[in-house]
Amino acid sequence: MLEKFERYPLTFGPTPIEFLPRMTEALGNKVEIWAKRDDCNSGLALGGNKLRKLEYIVPDAIRSNADTLVSIGGVQSNHTRMVAATAAKLGMKCVVVQESWVPHEDAVYDRVGNIMLTRLMGADSRIVEEGFDIGIRKSWEDAIQSVKDAGGKPYGIPAGASVHPLGGLGYVGFAEEVRAQEAEMGVRFDYIIVCVVTGSTQAGMIVGFAKDGRAQNVIGIDASATVDQTRAQVRQIVDSTAELVELGRTISDDEIHINPDYAYPAYGVPSAATSDAIRFAARTEAMITDPVYEGKSMQGMIDLVRKGFFPEGSKVLYAHLGGAPALNGYAYTYRNG
Repeated sequence: MLEKFERYPLTFGPTPIEFLPRMTEALGNKVEIWAKRDDCNSGLALGGNKLRKLEYIVPDAIRSNADTLVSIGGVQSNHTRMVAATAAKLGMKCVVVQESWVPHEDAVYDRVGNIMLTRLMGADSRIVEEGFDIGIRKSWEDAIQSVKDAGGKPYGIPAGASVHPLGGLGYVGFAEEVRAQEAEMGVRFDYIIVCVVTGSTQAGMIVGFAKDGRAQNVIGIDASATVDQTRAQVRQIVDSTAELVELGRTISDDEIHINPDYAYPAYGVPSAATSDAIRFAARTEAMITDPVYEGKSMQGMIDLVRKGFFPEGSKVLYAHLGGAPALNGYAYTYRNG
């Protein structure tokens, strides 16, 4: 599906898929839990899902003769960390806007984790006191203009790389990769669990798995707490990406599955159940998840298994998208484990 698109390699290659026996047993052995480890996908600044997207965006940035990548996220943004890493790898400058998306108070929140790594890689990290929103932000547009005003050549990458025209391609590639691995391993996954906020990770998967009739089995666990906006953005990215890769059919609303039940109390704020899920994954499989994204998708998967959402005998693939550096910003919350 992606043969005609240029890709700039930022990752090691196909990410491993592993069976999680202790988690499977702890959840009653009624379904098999597996994980695809996109958190281990690169040597660039601890990796993560955003690099899959950036691999298809970088060639366009290079063609544009840009000298500065400009992006946006929250204070503990995985995405801005990955944009900073990509810029460093390419020898470009980087400006990232870090808005106050999370109502979380910790003495070191804006000095450790993702934002520390972003600064360590030389990015111009600009904290802006604006609340959470997954759409196009004026602060990002202002940052792009500031690079132009200084005589630079900016290349804008929106939050999560999601509404970029090429933002969905990386996770179409994820689906292609899973199919190849299934053939090698002799397994077939019945459901794929993925966190969704800005939308292009799940949207790309939906398009990619539509090829073999599994689009509706990509279960997005919302972590935005603005699910209507996220759903609309996923819909938009699904349509544009399906057209781009020439899928050849329309994906129906019934094939876009987003569960809103686990995003409370707010974006980036872990509930007690989220924290329990983080500890569960760590103590059964030494799998480290974070309070913003993977903790909530892990919470969702655990709860859905316990509720019997998945038919007995199902093979469930958890897409681990990375994000563990953000845990450092919640040091007080998890100071005792």
